[in-house]
Amino acid sequence: MIQPLALVFYEKLLPGSQVVNRLQDLSYRVQVVSDAATLVQSAEQFKPMLVLADLNCTRTDICAALARLKQNQATRHLPVIGFGAQDDTGQQSAALAAGVTLVVSEAAILHHLHECLDQVLEVG
Repeated sequence: MIQPLALVFYEKLLPGSQVVNRLQDLSYRVQVVSDAATLVQSAEQFKPMLVLADLNCTRTDICAALARLKQNQATRHLPVIGFGAQDDTGQQSAALAAGVTLVVSEAAILHHLHECLDQVLEVG
């Protein structure tokens, strides 16, 4: 059986590494992207099933990188789960405006990852 690939971007070790571990527990292969500027290139190269991104970035504008991902012909189809601070509505709005499929809190991504994956991968 082929394991699906998830592309994961994070700056903070927690919860980023925990998301990677949970994905692996759910039988996903994981490719970590450490530089948001290479997100589109990485998605084109590795052809993941979905992208997960930590929205709590201090070194880069992750929403701009996700917008480029959604504007690119080769990657616009990818579902994106953004996770971040629960009380940052500005961050959540910016992520949704960038084309993120689902925005959840850090706690929710860890406790409900399977359900989040089901939701964004649902074929309509």
